[in-house]
Parts: sequence; structure tokens; C-alpha cells
Amino acid sequence: MSELNNNIRINAIEDGDNNTDFYANFKQKLIDVEQFPLLYTFKFIVTADADKIEAVKNVFTHTSAKYTEKESSGGKYKSITVEVFVNHADEVIDYYKKVSKIESVIML
Repeated sequence: MSELNNNIRINAIEDGDNNTDFYANFKQKLIDVEQFPLLYTFKFIVTADADKIEAVKNVFTHTSAKYTEKESSGGKYKSITVEVFVNHADEVIDYYKKVSKIESVIML
């Protein structure tokens, strides 16, 4: 992972009046902090349901995608870390928007 990646996370962005403001704010933060292209790290928490986990993984079709999973102590949830090469901030946002359509996924 690039040393320049300051780990801007989607949950660190204040939500405006609507999703348009939210994603516009997030995009600007990404542009301000990251230096594209780069290997970006996405983190999610999913119920320990194989279909949900597979659905999240299927969003990341780039050949550079690498996945790490960790089960919660009670076994009800899994954290999924995805590292994938992105060319620009819009690509990061597109990935988050696609994952947001999957029910019961928490984006970090």
C-alpha cells in the first residue's frame, strides 16, 4: 500500500442534507488527501452469511483485488478488507455506491 494513503474512510465524512452532498464531500476529501492512482483499502462489516460476503467480493472485479476476512469473536459477523487499485476518486465512490446496495453491510 502507498505511504501516501492517509486512510480516508467513508464513515469519517459528515453527511450533508442528502447523499449527493455526502459523496461530493467524500470525493473532495479523497482528492485532497490521496494521490491517485493508488492501492485503496476498503473495509466492511457483514453478517457471517456466505451470500453477503460473496456479494461484497463480487463488486470488486479488478484483477488487483485482494481480500482479507476476519470473523468476530461471537461468529455472527465478518470484517472484509479489500485492497484494490483505483485510478481516481470517482472509482472509489463507485465501489462504495455498489456495496451500499447490499443489505446489512456496514462500510467503514
